[in-house]
Amino acid sequence: MPARKDMPSTLKRSPKKAQDTYVEAHDSAVDSYGEGERAHRTAFAAVKHSFEKVGDHWEPKSKKGPSDEKAAGGRGSSGRTAGGVDANASKEHLMGVAKKLDIRGRSRMRKSDLVEAIRKANNTSTRNARGR
Repeated sequence: MPARKDMPSTLKRSPKKAQDTYVEAHDSAVDSYGEGERAHRTAFAAVKHSFEKVGDHWEPKSKKGPSDEKAAGGRGSSGRTAGGVDANASKEHLMGVAKKLDIRGRSRMRKSDLVEAIRKANNTSTRNARGR
């Protein structure tokens, strides 16, 4: 299956359910839109409804749903993406993720600051996992 072979490394390090969600959504999107960037964006959108990015992999969310303004607004939305961070989660949940990622100064951060700090930590973790 091409979607499984070409799966992003963050998903390869994630639970099988996240991988299966990506593959099924990707294959369906290819049937609808053809192979390309749109199919991959659609597949990631499906993953983001059930999983959130923590470090260099995806973990199940406690509650399904859009993870940020962009996901909630749809394709033409002017909202911002949070790069896999569940920006709609509670501040308490985000504090737990920040603690897991050992983000310094998290206790003094606002919710929006936590989302940005987690996004940056995730990007760094992914880069390091890829050896870059």
